This record gives sequence, structure tokens and C-alpha cells, in this order.
Amino acid sequence: MWNSKVEAFLNTNEVLDNGRVEEAKAFQASVDKPLEQILFNSGWLDEEQLVELYSELLGKPRWTKGFCLSVEEIAKLDSVNIKFMIKHGFIPIAKDNECLIVGFTSPHSQEGLDYLSFIPFDVQLVVITDKELELYAEQFELLSSSLSTQVSSDNVEKLKELALGAPTVNLVNNLINRGIKLGASDLHIEPMQGRYRARYRVDGILKEADPIPNNLQLAVISRIKILSGMDIAEKRRPQDGKIEMRAGSTDLDIRCSSLPLGSGESMVMRFLIKNAVRFDIAKLGYSRDLIEQINEDLKRTSGVILMTGPTGSGKTTSLYSFLNQINTTDVKIVTLEDPIEYQLSGINQVQVNPDIGFDFSAGLRSIVRQDPDVIMVGEIRDNETAKIALQSALTGHLVFSTVHTNDAPTAYTRLMDLGVEEYLLNAGLVAIMAQRLARTLCPHCKERHSLESELIERYELNRVAEKYSIEDISLYQPVGCEQCEQTGYAGRVAFLEYLPCTDEVRRIAKDEKLLDNLYDLMKREQYRTLKEDGFLKALQGVTTVDEVLRVSG
Repeated sequence: MWNSKVEAFLNTNEVLDNGRVEEAKAFQASVDKPLEQILFNSGWLDEEQLVELYSELLGKPRWTKGFCLSVEEIAKLDSVNIKFMIKHGFIPIAKDNECLIVGFTSPHSQEGLDYLSFIPFDVQLVVITDKELELYAEQFELLSSSLSTQVSSDNVEKLKELALGAPTVNLVNNLINRGIKLGASDLHIEPMQGRYRARYRVDGILKEADPIPNNLQLAVISRIKILSGMDIAEKRRPQDGKIEMRAGSTDLDIRCSSLPLGSGESMVMRFLIKNAVRFDIAKLGYSRDLIEQINEDLKRTSGVILMTGPTGSGKTTSLYSFLNQINTTDVKIVTLEDPIEYQLSGINQVQVNPDIGFDFSAGLRSIVRQDPDVIMVGEIRDNETAKIALQSALTGHLVFSTVHTNDAPTAYTRLMDLGVEEYLLNAGLVAIMAQRLARTLCPHCKERHSLESELIERYELNRVAEKYSIEDISLYQPVGCEQCEQTGYAGRVAFLEYLPCTDEVRRIAKDEKLLDNLYDLMKREQYRTLKEDGFLKALQGVTTVDEVLRVSG
């Protein structure tokens, strides 16, 4: 009966061909083991497929929230023989009110199932993998041993010992591997209401991760500090560090930043996957007409091209893509960055170091002496950097840089606030682009929006469709499926606002009415705004109206 259920599952889900199943059934007669275990031991089923099989056939949920028992909750399990449970493939991992949630790896341990009926708790069974059982067992043991010995954050030697222990090492590795699997850009570990929570930033949105067990919290922070070269004894000032590691087949750079808070330390890990990013303008999601305008700008031999937007809006990736397009053997390109995020072949990349006085302005003065054709300055932050960048454009260099402003026109006022003279703005600037990143709809589960007509009318999308010759107006909404982790979204696309610095822009007086005049000009010339570019992509079925409003206001 059980074999039939297993075969039906494998056939329905097309997990493996029937020949493998028949081979395993023939072998089963001589070893007296469950069919799925034979397939797993033979390497024909992986761990996730095995737990999915158990979850579906037994009607038990797959547990993905990690080990959630606190020290206090473990203390109340003193009447339970945990070692016996673990031996037979069961372990308590969480409490839900008065119900004890117990993970199991196989339904075939009758001794373990019988024991559960005698413990003084209501039990809810959930499916876990063998590796998770091993990890949770180590965490349970560590927390149990800490009932009598609490670790102080000032006990550096004890923290080092815990940071090098198997439970901490496994937990940190699991957090990193999970982040890579999700395609996360960041992992945030921060104190909250007496505990530490972990959150991943996926496609720009923070997503709750597995909770960190109470008595592993300090050990996890210490482990990350040790790996990234920080001082684990220093908890009063912010620190930065870097981890270079290989996770499976993935080469990974992780930028780590610690920040002291009133209730502990916040740790942020930014994942940079080497050789995973393709710096190609066509891959950014820009519309074809905008790509054509940018390509014309990239043919210039002098001038400043600015990219604006908040942190995390993809400015650096866009600039790298621009540089990659003009990166040929007859062009010398030098960049000045803080930090250097990705290594670009054939490009001279310089890391600034403010601690020794080598900041953007000092670095830019040195770069100009290297006789480059193209310069990229990571960010214009001060008057001197801004002036040198614009003056370099006047002396025959093509310069790329970023400023933090909300849209393209306000880049002018930002540079004026930094003290840049009007003649430099008029003579040096070629184009200003504002960018945002929005989540793209999952192609596997998106569906037509139930309020399509209302949204079209409210946001005048007919006008946008007419302007860009879209005949079939269709709006979609997210649904959620296994392919997109039930979010309804997968990946991101760039919205772009492009302001060319034309003769008409140069003729506008750079005074207190500058912004109003620039906005009027953009409307009159029908230059595309961030919101309009977003609505265009919503009409093309790439993203949603909600995403457009979220990222472009």
C-alpha cells in the first residue's frame, strides 16, 4: 500500500523515470527498507524531494522556520527523553501555545511514534530533513547546556569558543546558503524585543528568515565578526569587514557592517556573487528608445553623465553596464569607487581610503594625471569632487558619476548646493538619468488584474498607452506559486527618467525657478518621467501598478 502511494507521487510529479522505481523495488525485497529510502540512498531522490514526498503523502507541513525553542521552553521539557526522540528521528523544534511542534525525518520509526503518545504535550508533527535534524539537535544540546551557564557579551573567550562551535558554524552557513538560494542582496540580523531576528532583502523587499535561537545570538554575531576580520570585543562603535568564501559552486564576496544599538548589535551582510552579474544595457530592462539615446551619449569623448537615485536603486550596476559597452582595447577607463563591488576586466579600478586622506576628490586629481579616456567616480559628495569631475569633462574626458537625488532635474540643484558654477553645469553635463528598481511579475502565476478598468481610469493609462502605441491594454496582478516563493514576483526591472542636457536646458537660468522650469520643459518636450516609465512597464505586463506607485511615488 505504501509503495503504491510512493509510486503514485513519483509518477504524478515526474520526479524520476519508472525504470528507477522498478529497480529499487527489486532491490527492496532483499534489504527490507522503505522504497523511498532506497531511492534516496541511491541518489535518485534528493532531501527536498524526500521531505516533499512525506509532506504530501502524510498531510504534514514542511517545516522551514528553523529551530524556535527558547531556553525557557527547553527547561519545561525536562520530563521528555530528547535523546531517545533524536535517536529515532524526532526532535522538538517549536511551541505553538500549548502545542509542541516536533520535526521528524521518516514516518517508519514506530518506536518514536509510540513514544510521542506518552509525552505530556499535544504534538504537531512537521517534516524536516536529516541535516536539519542534526543541526537542531546540536542547537538543542547547546541551549540545554546553557541553562546553568549564561554567556555574557563581555566574555570574549567564551564567545570565541561558541563562535567556533558546530551549531554556530552550521547556523551561519545555513543563513548564507539560504540567502544565495533566495537570490537575496542582503541579510539583516538585528535585536528586537529581547531576541535577534534575521531578514533577507529579496528583490528590494525584506523577508523574515528563520529566528535565531536565544543563546546562539551573541555567538552568531561573533562568528560573523571573526570571519569578516572585525574585533569581537568592540561593541561601542560601528565596524566594517569582508568575507570571501565559496558556497557550493558560488564564489561569494560578503560585505559586513555592524552597528551598535541600544539593545545589542545590528549586523548587515551584503551578498556580491562574483561573475553572476552581466553588465549589459539590454539586460537592465530599459526601453529601446532610451537605450538608443544612451548609446548616442556613450559615443561622446567628453562630458559628464550622471545617474541619480537612492541607495539600492541599481545606479552602480547601470554605470558598470555603460562602461562595459565602451570597454575596448583603444579606450583607457579608470574608476574611483568606495567600495569596489565587482572586478571588471580591462578596467583600472581604484579603491578610495578616507582614513589616509585618499578620498574621492584626492583620487580624482590623481586619476586625471593617468591620462584616461573615461573616468567613473563612484559618488559626487562634495564641492571639490563635483568641480574636478566637471572640469575633467571640459578637458576631453567622458565622466560617469552618481548623486543622491529623487529625480533628474533635482541633480542640478544638488550640484548648485555643492557650489558648482552655472557655466560648469552648462558646459559639462551631457545627460542626467534617475533610476528605480521595481519587482517584476512572476511569469508562471501572474493573472489579469481584477480592477483593471478602474486603474486605467484612475491613473490615465490610456494616455500612456496612446503615447507609446500600445493597442492592447492589459494590467496584471501577483498571485504566488512555488516558482516565486509565493510572492508573485521574480526579479527586478529598472524604471528610468532621462533628461538630456540640451541647448534649451542650458538656456534656462540656474536660479530659484530652475526646478519649475525644468519640470515644465520635461512636460513640454514629453520627456519620460520615472512614474511614466513605470506605467509603461505595467502596461507591458512586466510589473504592477502597485509596484510603480511604491518605487516612484
